[in-house]
Amino acid sequence: MYWRVEKAVGSLARLTAVLGGVALFAVIVLTCVSVIGRALDFVGLQAIPGDIELVEFGIGFAVFAALPYAQFARTHARVDMLHRVFGPKMNRVLDLIGDLFMAVFTGLVAWRLYLGMLDKGSYGETSFILQIPVVWGYRAAMFACGVGVIVALFCVIRSGRALLSKEI
Repeated sequence: MYWRVEKAVGSLARLTAVLGGVALFAVIVLTCVSVIGRALDFVGLQAIPGDIELVEFGIGFAVFAALPYAQFARTHARVDMLHRVFGPKMNRVLDLIGDLFMAVFTGLVAWRLYLGMLDKGSYGETSFILQIPVVWGYRAAMFACGVGVIVALFCVIRSGRALLSKEI
């Protein structure tokens, strides 16, 4: 059962990271096209209207979408200066503490993001130029952050299992 859950959570984290990568690639293309349009203004081209708003939405989603995979793959920045000093058991305790911290932090961010999403949705706030409802960006980020919460909780379970494991 555990291995199926691990595979499902890993797949979900990877899918979210890929979606974030696609969003980031789209932002890069959008920025390049917009800059070229500005540079070639003299031949009738122009910047993409609202390019900054689209970049804000895309980058916001890409950042939140990268976090679940970084947590699952244990690729967050961490300090390993004392890794060799401590034994395997203490390192597993530190991994569990780190994963607990990330679960609490991710849950807190998801909660505040959810409240912000409700707020933006109730006021019907839109972006300045394109008039895109701001709540759409919050919804996309909330999806990725929700996946982050699932992954963080799984990582707590994974670290707990490793700590209780007889293997050293």
